Amino acid sequence: MPILDEAQHTIVSDAVAEAELTTSGEIVPVLAEASDGYSDIALFWAAVAAFTAMSVFAALPRPFLDFWDRLVGGWEHEWTTGETASMTIALGLIAFVVMWLVQLIPAVRFFLVPAPVKSQRVRERAIRNFKVGADGRTHGRTGVLLYLSMREHRAEIVADEPIHEKVDPEVWGEAMADMLDEIRKGCIAEGIAAGVRDVGKVLSQHFPRADDDRNELPDRLIEL
Repeated sequence: MPILDEAQHTIVSDAVAEAELTTSGEIVPVLAEASDGYSDIALFWAAVAAFTAMSVFAALPRPFLDFWDRLVGGWEHEWTTGETASMTIALGLIAFVVMWLVQLIPAVRFFLVPAPVKSQRVRERAIRNFKVGADGRTHGRTGVLLYLSMREHRAEIVADEPIHEKVDPEVWGEAMADMLDEIRKGCIAEGIAAGVRDVGKVLSQHFPRADDDRNELPDRLIEL
């Protein structure tokens, strides 16, 4: 299901077209629901839950064993080493499965992903999309990708090498701030449009539009 409707796409497309009127740069806005499935992180937490359950049982086996005896309605008995080992494994498996199933809820899964990991995955996904959609696809190598990942609440700006050589990464801070200010209000399209306009202002300073300039990339928002 698309994140934005047709009218919201138009807001972003119009902003791209307007921003490119004064620059030879090409701006490509990309919107993603998420940048990764984080299955490796989910596996990690499931393993932690399993190890923790088994460790607690190994340290304090008696309460668990007494509870199990009461649960099955049987008499207390002396647990053999094999039975205790089986209970340890069973508890670990149960904890693993429960933790894995809980993380099938997106809100829980993304909450458990460490912030540095989110930032790294979003950055990597932005770079991959830039290489596919904008890198080297313009005559003067003046493509800029503005990438927004909703689940992680992260945004990235990736530019072609000639732009990177002239524009310090810190310069994009204003574009990011203006974009995120609107998005925090729930105005996603308006936020992306604000970021696009700010990027266009920066590009127009370093890469002004030439008389023979032509539009080399579509003026539209790409949803992944």
